[in-house]
Amino acid sequence: MRFCHDQRCVEVVRGDITAQDTGAVVNAANKALAPGGGVAGAIHRAAGPGLWEESSQLGGCATGEAKITGGHQLPARYVIHTVGPVYGEDPEPADLLRRSYVNSLRLADEHGLRSVAFPALSTGAFGYPMEEAADIALRSLMETLPELGSVRLARMVLHGERDHRIHAEAARRLAAELGWEAEQEE
Repeated sequence: MRFCHDQRCVEVVRGDITAQDTGAVVNAANKALAPGGGVAGAIHRAAGPGLWEESSQLGGCATGEAKITGGHQLPARYVIHTVGPVYGEDPEPADLLRRSYVNSLRLADEHGLRSVAFPALSTGAFGYPMEEAADIALRSLMETLPELGSVRLARMVLHGERDHRIHAEAARRLAAELGWEAEQEE
């Protein structure tokens, strides 16, 4: 599913974040940027040990912020690491989650990238409710993309059918609200 506005597009697909051929994939990182479980573990395994060697030199990452490394053995040229909020623990989790998406997009733009693939940040071990997280993610992408220079595509990559359905519904609703046009429906 693809929605576009002013030559910028947001896609919602079901797939594997480590297989994306975008300019960057976003890692749902922990504050140490260390390999772990979930998305971070999958990205580190697919990228190989060089990703940890490089990311361990960055001094960690604060919640809502983003840092960039090479993609190593991934199809993507870069990995953008962002730390989403832990739901029920971090204050103002909606703002922190929005900042994770926006700061990741802006970092991609600073590096001249044309496309970025995102997982559903904070929805795994960090416990963010999927419906609320989907709304924040897609609103952040649709509101930020038109402000950028180089980034033309933001892709939400969802592993499971339920997660994909929730994000697709949020994308349809927000596209109608924000004036984005459906280019491709499933």
